[in-house]
Amino acid sequence: MKLYEKVLEGLVHRIDQGYYQVGSKLPSIRVLSQESQVSISTVQEAYQRLEEQGYAEVRPKSGYYVKPRGDLPDLPEVSRPAQRPLEVSHWEQVYHLLNNAKGNGYVALGTAMPEIDTPTLKPLMKSMTQAAANASDSFLNYSDIHGSEFLRQQIARLALASGCKLHPDEIIITSGCQEALVCSLRAVTKPGDIVATDSPSFYGSTQAIKALGLKALEIPTHPETGISIEALEMALDQWPIAAIQVTPTCNNPLGYTMPEPRRKELLRLAQQYDLPIIEDDIYGDLYYKSPRPRTIKSFDEEGRVLLCSSFSKTIAYGLRLGWVAPGQCTERVLHKKFVSTVSSPPVQQQAVAEFIANGYYERHLRKMRAQYKVARDMTIDLIKRYFPEGTRISYPEGGYLLWVELPIEVDTVKLNKCLEDRKISIAPGVIFSASGKYRNFLRLNFAKKPDEEIRAALQELAKQALLLMEQA
Repeated sequence: MKLYEKVLEGLVHRIDQGYYQVGSKLPSIRVLSQESQVSISTVQEAYQRLEEQGYAEVRPKSGYYVKPRGDLPDLPEVSRPAQRPLEVSHWEQVYHLLNNAKGNGYVALGTAMPEIDTPTLKPLMKSMTQAAANASDSFLNYSDIHGSEFLRQQIARLALASGCKLHPDEIIITSGCQEALVCSLRAVTKPGDIVATDSPSFYGSTQAIKALGLKALEIPTHPETGISIEALEMALDQWPIAAIQVTPTCNNPLGYTMPEPRRKELLRLAQQYDLPIIEDDIYGDLYYKSPRPRTIKSFDEEGRVLLCSSFSKTIAYGLRLGWVAPGQCTERVLHKKFVSTVSSPPVQQQAVAEFIANGYYERHLRKMRAQYKVARDMTIDLIKRYFPEGTRISYPEGGYLLWVELPIEVDTVKLNKCLEDRKISIAPGVIFSASGKYRNFLRLNFAKKPDEEIRAALQELAKQALLLMEQA
């Protein structure tokens, strides 16, 4: 055996045994040369073969990293929801998920929360402290109903990356993206109306549909390309749909990012049937590649797209700072905002605006995108290793959420109950559907790189899933 083959064999063995995990950096050529007592050229040859065999990848000016095994994971099947408008249910299970996500010693695998334990957020904490310390009387009064002009200016500047040319006056600050979605729905619908949504769909938007007395019409959705334009057009011919609600970039929970041509097709369809589109872009800034995808709003010249977003998923969920650019519905959304919360807290607005203006936000995004991409590959690798045969996994190009399809014998509602005694919580698939579909699906968060606690939780999840399969 040649020297480089011995080095190669040692590397492969360590990767297979999990000593070097997916996404982790491998020893530098110089360090490995010293450890193995071989020449630098021998290590270079070993790394080249390691890369050829699909175990490693080179990152410019950084070195070699462990590459995910194999090609893309087997993706979940295209959804086949009920072909009629439905009243949304499952509020109790949504509440249960949110309640178990807050402390209590739980390993919350199913929440949609970003990583907040990062030094890139220190400037924001400093800004918030200073803003509170220097608070004048204006900070104790109602702020402008539109929100801070300084923050709206920064949001308008950020929107350019998604192809949007927004004036600050076109933007309304809200209490998180949830209020933006609710105000948008209230502005374009009335009780009893039908809203077309992708399926599965974020439970926050479907619960808003429920609360407003609306019905959801779930449209078949592909895990890579998103909502079916063809199925949506058939639905529009059959039902009096009042609005279309979609999350086309880094979708929650399915993970798809809709290709640009299909975004244009969706807008064309909305124009043809004279319908508004409520576009949720809350994860758009977490797209891993550059440039990030253009929003549907960026192609809209009529103001029919209501663009909603927030800093809850990119910075911290506790900020409760969102925004909406409602286009031709601005006055109606503004009124709904007034009767909902009147205005948003000024201290957080000032601090976040400074965080963006000083360049800290983009720096934070760069770090988190890189972290989430590595964590995605590590988590998928663990799922492939531990979960039952036949498991299918989404492959998001941004954000930090996975949609996992388990074998049909696994009821994830029952699975969640089994895990509760072990202080582990997941997000069962049924809460992402108005009809209670996706009972063998679940959503997983990978914002944090899998540490020993998370690895153990995933192993326990897999163990309980296998037990349920045996009992079926």
